[in-house]
Amino acid sequence: MLSDGLKSTSFFVREMALKVEQQQVSLVIGIPCEDEATEKRLGLTPETVALLVEAGYRVLLETGAGAGIQYSDAYYAESGAEIVETHQEVFQADLILKIASPTLEEVEMMRPRTTVFSFLQIHKLSSAILALMSEKRINALAYELLNDHTGMSPFVTAISEIEGASSITLAAELLSNAHGGKGILLGGIPGVSPTEVVIVGAGVAGTMAAKAALALGALVKVFDNDISKLRTIRHELGYMVYTSTLQPNVLRNVFRSADVVIGSMQYVNKTHFYRISSDLVREMKNGSLIIDLRMAQGGCFETTMEACLPGYPPIFEKFGVLHFCELSLSSRVARTASIALSNIFISLFSSMTDSGGLEYLARFNRGFASGFYMYCGKMVNSYVGNHFNYPVHNIGLFLPGC
Repeated sequence: MLSDGLKSTSFFVREMALKVEQQQVSLVIGIPCEDEATEKRLGLTPETVALLVEAGYRVLLETGAGAGIQYSDAYYAESGAEIVETHQEVFQADLILKIASPTLEEVEMMRPRTTVFSFLQIHKLSSAILALMSEKRINALAYELLNDHTGMSPFVTAISEIEGASSITLAAELLSNAHGGKGILLGGIPGVSPTEVVIVGAGVAGTMAAKAALALGALVKVFDNDISKLRTIRHELGYMVYTSTLQPNVLRNVFRSADVVIGSMQYVNKTHFYRISSDLVREMKNGSLIIDLRMAQGGCFETTMEACLPGYPPIFEKFGVLHFCELSLSSRVARTASIALSNIFISLFSSMTDSGGLEYLARFNRGFASGFYMYCGKMVNSYVGNHFNYPVHNIGLFLPGC
């Protein structure tokens, strides 16, 4: 949930219909097709579209946008979406709901003062994109920057849960002979030593990965420099999981025996970055596996950073270690991920309706306001601004009006 006011919000259609009569929402939401080669997730399912349309929103959907999650244009149309033929038509909406960061071509299609939601894939942004956003006075929000009443991003939490659990099923698949792995079972059986899984990062994704690996009988070791997170994971999962801070000598010894290493450290809005050096990767056994869950943030390992570049293969071998570096693991289970995102969006848009619009919600909900990195064309987030050497402004100076 995004504010205390949402606690009383009901999602029953009858209750929402009553609110529509009071709010008279007229905002147009545009949902474009994503690059199907790298992104199959979508922000809204047909069920959520039906609720938003009933609440007074208009929803424009580019034809074929739901194909990646196995929803047809007809189903969206029956739910109240207006199906449009071109990218250009979708980008005439007031609010663009994307998954991947907007490209330069997409920003060129936007009308001035459009609002665009997306994940913050910072290596896909550029100074040219930000300059055009500034010229058009675009509002740009990133799901990773937006916070709820707990101080965490509900979008990051949902996707991290999915990717943490998925990373273990993926590891089991890649370790098998069928995919060129060592031919070992992830976990353990009587008389055979258990697989050793090392997780760097004790956040939501790391916790879910550890839980799934333990359930299969693997030996799990979790590393993080946040003692509070290590304490939480120990309390949640018990003494079966080994925890440690990022001590170089300890990491070196663990990497030598690991069968799987999962990188799940968070970098967004952080002042200190920890990346695993290539020297440690060299220490790993031949045929072992690295899964990097933070490719959208630049990668957790020195050996995976290059995979952020366009055209670089998402699966490759280096130093005898197989690296899995797809931009988003949750895109492999796109329908589940889209439903999870859609559940959050219905609360977000309900809150926006109750507040009287996006600007009013940003003015009175600081967690939502923190989601902007561009507001009316001004850079308002230091993490993004420092990355591109942009002057950063306090969003509070612009919220009353611009």
